[in-house]
Amino acid sequence: MATAFRRKGSRVVGRLDEQERGIVAGLLSSTRELLDPDADETGDTDETADPLERLRRELDAPTATPEEVEQRDPALRRLLPPASRDDDDLARDFRALTEDSLRRRKVATITAAIAALDSATSDKVELDLGQAQALMMALSDVRLVLGERLGLRTDEDSARLEQIVAEADDFEDPAVMAAMIYDLLTWLQESVAQALLR
Repeated sequence: MATAFRRKGSRVVGRLDEQERGIVAGLLSSTRELLDPDADETGDTDETADPLERLRRELDAPTATPEEVEQRDPALRRLLPPASRDDDDLARDFRALTEDSLRRRKVATITAAIAALDSATSDKVELDLGQAQALMMALSDVRLVLGERLGLRTDEDSARLEQIVAEADDFEDPAVMAAMIYDLLTWLQESVAQALLR
């Protein structure tokens, strides 16, 4: 059973059992696939591609509008919000300059978080400060995706989610499971953040 992460010297230590680590790592992996700029439509990545060829393709590729990004997956708009809500041209130009590097940074951070969780050999998860920071940031991205999937946009939506968790009696219901996982991720992220502040 999960316990909050705490600071112990230069380490951040918590407990997640194998199933909990598997759930978190699986969600991290799904979010990484969504963000990976090298993934094709099938989700496969071309990591062996010539970097110069990849750069040429990126420069030749049309820049997506915020609407096109949202059409691919509404969660992408949460992960890669437009620089301006009022000026589509500015948002498109800024996206052209920053989207690929932002995606790559997020993918690298999520990969580091997955590796940190995978390195645990027991329920005890012991992280260095860099791993803890990567986990905290990666959990934020997973929560953005899951929040979009759950329709969380307002305080009322958050209150509805809390009510679902509080009144849960059918733990096989996908809505209940998703709400409880979101609640777990929120709690984990807060505990890692608190540990990093100490």
